[in-house]
Amino acid sequence: MQIRPRRSVLYMPGANVRALEKAKSLAADALILDLEDSVAPDVKEVARERVAEAFRTGGYGPREVIIRVNAVSTPWGKEDLKVAAELGPDAILVPKVSFADDVYEIGDKLDMLGAPDHTKIWAMMETPMGILNAGAIAAARQAPAGRRLACFVLGTNDLAKETRARIVRGRLPMITWLSTTVQAARAHGLDVIDGVFNDFDDMEAFRDECLQGRDLGMDGKTLIHPSQIAVANEVFSPSATELEWAEKILAAFALPENAGKGVITLEGRMVERLHAEMAERTVAIARAAVPAAAA
Repeated sequence: MQIRPRRSVLYMPGANVRALEKAKSLAADALILDLEDSVAPDVKEVARERVAEAFRTGGYGPREVIIRVNAVSTPWGKEDLKVAAELGPDAILVPKVSFADDVYEIGDKLDMLGAPDHTKIWAMMETPMGILNAGAIAAARQAPAGRRLACFVLGTNDLAKETRARIVRGRLPMITWLSTTVQAARAHGLDVIDGVFNDFDDMEAFRDECLQGRDLGMDGKTLIHPSQIAVANEVFSPSATELEWAEKILAAFALPENAGKGVITLEGRMVERLHAEMAERTVAIARAAVPAAAA
């Protein structure tokens, strides 16, 4: 399985030509070219055309490019999906996924529209029903129509709106929802990207929320401003100490005398094969993150 860093996932408004161009020079791991929340209803069609032109022009380098479409139930959703399928981005971000059937519906439509196999489905987890059904939604990837599902993206602003929970520092009202989503995703091999932090001038609070998301098991964070990229990249990258320890674990298990062993002792610590698997991911993320950050 290909390991891709998703430490920093930046929303770019689809109607803003300048933003779409600027994104090509930013050190974000992934870019979401947005046709939904950041685009006013009267410019939805314009945004779709601008996103299509920007994608075809290219220049985004090693960054993952994701197109967030409007829901198929809206006046713009079907055409958004049609154009996105033709473009073939790395993924299509689907809003307000609440049931496994939502994944199947999009998967079937992408197949019928001829979307390339590499175009995955990212699901916005932003409704109370979606959180309640997180396990079933994640399990949808086991079915043919859901095979494209690759990632959950938290929509914490929408969750706050729908539940009337307050957005407070530390996110105590949301901890259960965040953990539930991570648990469901990991049970079925999905990545999870944390929700946005709204006050992009408060970098201290933003860092704290990134640390919280990392400690909860998130792979990265969605961002609303380029100023947030560096902190997200730093927090969601393995530290030098973590990378050094991971490399030691892999080197130890690679020794002939440890071949076939499930448990070894390394520098006075018990280390299991599962730690070697974790170490492989740590090293892979560290290596894969370098090109995106340098581009």
